[in-house]
Amino acid sequence: MIDVIVVGAGPTGLMLAAELRLHGVRTLVLDKDPEPTKVVRALGLHVRSIEILDQRGVLDRFLALGTRYPISGFAAMDRPAPPDLDSSHPYILGIPQPVTDRLLAERAVELGAELRRGCELTGLSCDDEGVTAELADGTRLRARYLVGCDGGRSTVRKLVGIGFPGEPSRVEILLGEMEIGVPPETVAQIVTEVRQTEKRFGVGPVGDGVYKVVVPAEGVAEDRSAPPALEEFQRQLKAVAGTDFGVHSPRWLSRFGDATRLAEHYRAGRVLLAGDAAHIHPPTGGQGLNLGLQDAVNLGWKLAAAVAGWAPAGLLDSYEAERRPVADDVCNNALAQMELLSTEPGPQAVRRLLAELMDFDVVNRHLVEKTTAIGIRYDFGPGPDLLGRRMRDVRLADGRRLYELMHTGRGVLLDRTGELSATGWADRVDHVVDAGAELDVPAALLRPDGHVAWVGDDQQELLDRLPVWFGAPVG
Repeated sequence: MIDVIVVGAGPTGLMLAAELRLHGVRTLVLDKDPEPTKVVRALGLHVRSIEILDQRGVLDRFLALGTRYPISGFAAMDRPAPPDLDSSHPYILGIPQPVTDRLLAERAVELGAELRRGCELTGLSCDDEGVTAELADGTRLRARYLVGCDGGRSTVRKLVGIGFPGEPSRVEILLGEMEIGVPPETVAQIVTEVRQTEKRFGVGPVGDGVYKVVVPAEGVAEDRSAPPALEEFQRQLKAVAGTDFGVHSPRWLSRFGDATRLAEHYRAGRVLLAGDAAHIHPPTGGQGLNLGLQDAVNLGWKLAAAVAGWAPAGLLDSYEAERRPVADDVCNNALAQMELLSTEPGPQAVRRLLAELMDFDVVNRHLVEKTTAIGIRYDFGPGPDLLGRRMRDVRLADGRRLYELMHTGRGVLLDRTGELSATGWADRVDHVVDAGAELDVPAALLRPDGHVAWVGDDQQELLDRLPVWFGAPVG
């Protein structure tokens, strides 16, 4: 029997597979498409996702193929990020999604995950012992758990009957890559002029003479799964910019809208949802791919604990309890940004007011921490402000960095007191004594996803918290 079947070989599914393999979980990733997609649906990684890749020791692979950009703005209102942002990675990493997908696939396979493409899921049945997956070719596979990472039109979500309420698209944007027939300086001049009023428009080079084109659609298509035709781009470019730029030879064409939907539940027995299968929202702010990666890192160690048999009561359910409110907040702020891009008088008035407020550091900081996901604080009960937050990368007394200790996906007890013990959990938690002066609390217990589960210096309090996240002690 397979331990976990992951349906969907996008960034969420591949990241989850890698996280599961860190803990020795037998993992199979299925994807219905025979080849990886070439469509560039996402263009970058935010601070928290960059930190996660650093925590797992693979960030250098992404840095080598990406470009660092400054963090700025909300709804295309440019404001520099606070100079003292609480992260060692205060930038956006520009990297096309197909490259991210390839690097994550390589990572998952290196760790021992099996990846099968051209395998379409058509049926599911569940019982107390596991899940049976039925494929289009008649193959039946058995697993202890199954996770749907198969996108906004998730087959997994539909098969298990999890509701997906929300708001349908009211506006639609055309997106594609194609060649153009006018000089680059003409493109730049027109784009600068049009974007003074229409922030949902853009034409920019991506290399090899190809341009990325973004332009509002005339309306919302009845069948949004069908890609637009080149003629639709030409027509809308003329309507918005006064010229179609002589676009031709498209690489790929797509569309997206401002629909927001959130799964009623993230779990149905032994079936779970992650990424776009659990939530969809407008791409404003570039949060979608990042939200999925962070879902995967939250879920991975918890699901591995359930497979291994040491998961304490409620651990797997904490995935939904923690991540669904985060997705709800992203849906809200992404939709708000979409509204602020409207050319209508009302949204434009709100936009001008918010632009004034963003000149205040506290407002700008709040929005930056929201969109980059470093401001997330899970509700772990009463305690210091650090409790429930992710721990920034701190320098240890021996010169190492905290994130270098997190490559294996285990918990970490950072202990400046030298008087604490986590002996019964040594197989799940690494105890680091004399953690260094950058840690400004006596001791902190970190979960494998980097969030702080306990802060203090009392041994009994620590012993009370360890079983909540890491199960019963051994020995």
